[in-house]
Amino acid sequence: MERERLSKTTGYVLTHVCKAHYQRARAMLDEIGLYRGQQFVLCALWEEEGLTHSALADRLHVHPATVTNALKRMERAGFLERRPDPEDQRVSRVYLTDAGRDIRAAVERIWTELVLQTFGGFSEDQRETLEAYLESILE
Repeated sequence: MERERLSKTTGYVLTHVCKAHYQRARAMLDEIGLYRGQQFVLCALWEEEGLTHSALADRLHVHPATVTNALKRMERAGFLERRPDPEDQRVSRVYLTDAGRDIRAAVERIWTELVLQTFGGFSEDQRETLEAYLESILE
């Protein structure tokens, strides 16, 4: 009985939706050689290159160590490079390589496809309402 009530809660359903969305995104991004979460690093750098590790962590709402691990992996994959800050050699800044810029169209295509798969049955008003609710939850 208790198990049935738990499975009917909003939090339970939301957890399963997020898990399914994450798994589908991961599978689709794997096809183009991106590891989980790397698309968010790329998006931040497409908006502004030359960010520090801590600035990236702030934008992505993650711990600096998480960013450092992602950057190492992405640098090995050839998507970005880290360069010392010319004014403070203790700090490094992150820049895209040509590969990091070139993968943008593929990431945007995948993200568009994922949105259509996830929310294709929703009206524009329903998507906007859902997005507003989710943003409220995040705040």
